[in-house]
Amino acid sequence: MPADFTWNVRVYYEDTDTGGIVFYANYLKFFERARTEWLRAAGIGQQALTESHHAMFVVKSTAVDYHAPAKLDDELKLTVVVERLGRASVQFFQEAWRMTEGRWQLLSSGRIKIACVDTRTFRPRAIPDDVLARIDATK
Repeated sequence: MPADFTWNVRVYYEDTDTGGIVFYANYLKFFERARTEWLRAAGIGQQALTESHHAMFVVKSTAVDYHAPAKLDDELKLTVVVERLGRASVQFFQEAWRMTEGRWQLLSSGRIKIACVDTRTFRPRAIPDDVLARIDATK
């Protein structure tokens, strides 16, 4: 489970379908939470980014594979790896894992690309230099 950053999350009832299995789209929510905490750990507050630079990150694309189901009350370990850092975008590789019978089991993996946009126009813009440097330092 190589990762630049990990974040734990518990599966709640609201995350599951009637069978107690995590609804597939909720992995995107889990991945989003992990990326948000990764940014926070790097010293980048999303609200502060908006206020100081008129910039925000938006999801440009996702591709997620599902390997095994997560269930109600499971504790998941989410990983965040920066795969590619561009001038106006970042591509992440993320995974969701669960400890099962003493070993880590991969539940879901995905590539998520985020882009930086200007909050006033919602047009692409360069990631602010100080933010880019903080992201680069996490690799």
